[in-house]
Amino acid sequence: MPCCKKLLSALLRSALLVWLSVAAAQAEGISVNKVEVRLGEEGYQLSASYNISLNSVVQQALSRGIPLYFVGEFSITRSRWDWLDNAQQAVSRGIQYYFVDKPKLTHWSWLDAGIFKGEQTVRLSYNVLTRRYRISRGALFQNFESLEEMLNILARQNSAAIPAELMKKDGKYMAAARLRLDITQLPRPLQVNALTGNDWTLDSAWYRWVINPAEITPHIESKAE
Repeated sequence: MPCCKKLLSALLRSALLVWLSVAAAQAEGISVNKVEVRLGEEGYQLSASYNISLNSVVQQALSRGIPLYFVGEFSITRSRWDWLDNAQQAVSRGIQYYFVDKPKLTHWSWLDAGIFKGEQTVRLSYNVLTRRYRISRGALFQNFESLEEMLNILARQNSAAIPAELMKKDGKYMAAARLRLDITQLPRPLQVNALTGNDWTLDSAWYRWVINPAEITPHIESKAE
């Protein structure tokens, strides 16, 4: 009996360690928190907020002065055959309910017509001398006291204005958002590590949702008198 108890205790400790390691891995990386579309004076605008957690390898590289480049991407497509798109969604939901009981919106885009596609690159850096973080978009930049403050800004991504005439009021469209680390802009030694390991795989993957222009209420900004 004592041997059995020791074996059971060892198995429980091993299972706990595995669970903790999996939970830590899932906590790191990029995931979508919220998405929305607005209609303003200049047209439609897609926005997305992300949960971002950098692992120790990426944080260490950043702290040593290696800049990181993140790419925020947005797109809007319209199915050329709505009836086929609806059938695909129904089949997809049915398959997922049957096997995992967790429906998730998936989309086969090979029959879609592109309406809009845009991306922007954001540069993250750390100055070892001033001990300040910086986020840059083109010639514009902003400094931060902490990594958390900088990531909070990176987590909020907005598309360029999308002309309202590109989408019909009675249409149904598929919007998509994604945020990823651009490993092609890392120093070459790190690019090799990024291709052979998972430490540098920071990618939310495409998140898709359906938008109906007829249901979008125009957003009017209040102006101070």
